[in-house]
Amino acid sequence: MEKLNEKKGNGIALLPFLIFVSVYLISGIILQIQGVEMAFYQFPAPVAAIIGIIFSFILTKGSLDEKFDIFIKGCGDDNIIIMCIIYLLAGAFSSVSSTMGGVESAVNLGLTLIPAKFITVGIFIISAFISISTGTSVGTVVALGPIAVQLVEKGGLNLPLVLGALVGGSMFGDNLSIISDTTIAATRTQGVSMKDKFRANIGFAIPAALVTAILLLIFGKPINIPETQEYAFSIIKILPYIFVLVASIAGMNVFVVLTGGIIISGVIGLSYGDLKVLQFVQEIYSGFTKMFDIFLLSLLTGGLANMVSSGGGLDWLLYKINKKIKGRKSAELGISALVALTDMATANNTVSIIINGQLAKEISTEHNVDPRKTASLLDTFSCIMQGIIPYGAQLLIAGSFTNGLVSPVQLVPYIWYCFILAVFAITSILTPFGNGYLKSNSKINS
Repeated sequence: MEKLNEKKGNGIALLPFLIFVSVYLISGIILQIQGVEMAFYQFPAPVAAIIGIIFSFILTKGSLDEKFDIFIKGCGDDNIIIMCIIYLLAGAFSSVSSTMGGVESAVNLGLTLIPAKFITVGIFIISAFISISTGTSVGTVVALGPIAVQLVEKGGLNLPLVLGALVGGSMFGDNLSIISDTTIAATRTQGVSMKDKFRANIGFAIPAALVTAILLLIFGKPINIPETQEYAFSIIKILPYIFVLVASIAGMNVFVVLTGGIIISGVIGLSYGDLKVLQFVQEIYSGFTKMFDIFLLSLLTGGLANMVSSGGGLDWLLYKINKKIKGRKSAELGISALVALTDMATANNTVSIIINGQLAKEISTEHNVDPRKTASLLDTFSCIMQGIIPYGAQLLIAGSFTNGLVSPVQLVPYIWYCFILAVFAITSILTPFGNGYLKSNSKINS
């Protein structure tokens, strides 16, 4: 059988993918120059994918029916469909649990438990918990941003440092949360369980978070200690998040976990009067619709990737990359660099994982990289880059809360967690550090 690295493929077949990314990138740059807010998020990614697909139909050999067959098979790939259903359930859980007061209770619990003199590190810890519970870094920044700015004013704190702690904590959870779309995309494209990816990931993510927390304790002390305030919270309303996190780590089927989380959130909301029966149903559907963009993009890119692959595009790229890769370590570094650079171009960490998922899987197979490690690296380096690009949603939104006092560019040096995470992640590639779970569990449970 011919080896992967002996298949030279066809570089022209990659053109539709390049067109997809280029349209997405160039539109963002043009809108940014024009002064449009959230410029890199104005041109819908699914539309850019459609443009790439049209070019793929033009370039792919065969009849129109044969081309459609290749495209539809890519859209209907088992992993793509499973990924899309998980997106829907994750969106529903997030919507229902937030509406019944789960996010507010979690934030207020954190503000109650963490002493006022530890505001900066407290913001980091609270944002990490909120994002790992809700699966959204953007939602975490939106929920905590106004509170963080208010606490900065009362405590005489360094505003960029506090907002940097907020963004860093939100990216911690985005990277590790089992209901984050980045985790869903990374695990499904590599064919591994969320439990295994989580355990492989925490080997270097937790040490990075601890170092960040220590630095924030040292350099984030307030000049004035703000007055203690009472924040209303309910432990009961936080239970759905705890259930989802614990059940996922325990290895329970993800569909059961998310469905259980939705039901528990609904029961709590109905019991407390925060939800009516009809509203509960409507919130589930609202959660579905919030995931429409990423759902549609996953289907379209699945079809596009299959057309590019059938034309020899992935074989060509793999052939070129393999000439540079000398072994497992350089393969892991290559995968990390690919997803980080793609995120820099698209300003969307989930999109960058979806684009690189199949290629990363091919490289991993060719160079004996543990797919659990590949999934964690895809997720980690996409989140690292997403957390430090000044045109990413997280920094744009965080900067908007300062009323022009601090620009997203000024926040970049203060996203300490992302930089420290990059150091620990690269260390885990070059040394045995952080790979304890993979070594002690060599049999892959997918």
